[in-house]
Amino acid sequence: MKRAPAPDAGPAAASRIHDVAREAGVSTATVSRALRGLDRVSPQTRARVAAAAEALQYVPSPTAASLKSGKTGVIGVVVPFLTRWFFTNLMDGAEALLRQDGYHILVFTIGARGDQRTQVLDHQLLGKRLDGILVLSADLDPHEVALLAGLRVPIVTVGLDLPGCDRVGIDDVHVADTAMSHLIRLGHQRIAYVGGNPAEDVHIATAVNRLAGVTHALHRHGLRLDTRHASHGDWTVHGGVAFAERLFREQTLPTAVLAASDEMAIGVLYAARRRGLDVPHDLSVMGIDDHEMSFTHELTTVRQQVREQGWEAGRLLLDALYADGPPASRREVILGTELVERRSTAPPSAS
Repeated sequence: MKRAPAPDAGPAAASRIHDVAREAGVSTATVSRALRGLDRVSPQTRARVAAAAEALQYVPSPTAASLKSGKTGVIGVVVPFLTRWFFTNLMDGAEALLRQDGYHILVFTIGARGDQRTQVLDHQLLGKRLDGILVLSADLDPHEVALLAGLRVPIVTVGLDLPGCDRVGIDDVHVADTAMSHLIRLGHQRIAYVGGNPAEDVHIATAVNRLAGVTHALHRHGLRLDTRHASHGDWTVHGGVAFAERLFREQTLPTAVLAASDEMAIGVLYAARRRGLDVPHDLSVMGIDDHEMSFTHELTTVRQQVREQGWEAGRLLLDALYADGPPASRREVILGTELVERRSTAPPSAS
């Protein structure tokens, strides 16, 4: 039903939703929400709308409204993967809010870059009737951006920046700077870093910005990143293990490791303990995200609110769907982050 006028199924067919809106002195979107019992409508407004609808004998017909308006009540959600904690929490937050407004989500998993990924957007997404799109931390190439823009529906992104699209995220430069600065304050100077690949990655923007934050913190303290102690991971536990095993073959080991994600940090923890290293006496390990399993590993990290980012993205999309016209300006919501100190980090030992 949403924004478009909905035909009546009652005896006064000439009375449409815009007549109710005029009688009650509200927008058609408010009429729709009030009559469907949704939130964000005050009791006084709801009562006024109900009285106007009764006076005009207005009864909304959901089926007819959908056919007339072309709205489907379906939101497309574009994600790289479904098997990773970060993406499932983003979707959970968005879907929880959208469901309250009667919307359903249709998920498109596009994986890594390549021909197969573009085919998903070409043949699957573009063939669907969608009211709006959420792009959840999936960096897109220019052709893919053009495909989505061609749908002419509201688009909101999380974790990436698309021209003209509302955006939700965190300050990844600040996050990585906070993490690296914590290790430096503890007294570490030889610090290894495993991050995403800034050239080809599902998190290109995140990889670039977190590396920038790491570099800023080191330069500010007169330190530099040893290229032998820096590498790309794939944001997974296995990627962290592989990085650590390569790192431990070096003659000079760092006293601390910062991973761009908690999952990679957990992999480093596993590899260190398997090698017989004591964490944090022999090696401090730190991550970013505050994964739901991080506290079980006593992992020091920088917490971001993942589910809340999905919720905020859903809110921005609903606002765009209910708006009477295009937004006056692009909207951006940047959520805060928090340093969480646990037992995986400590000052470097004298030995």
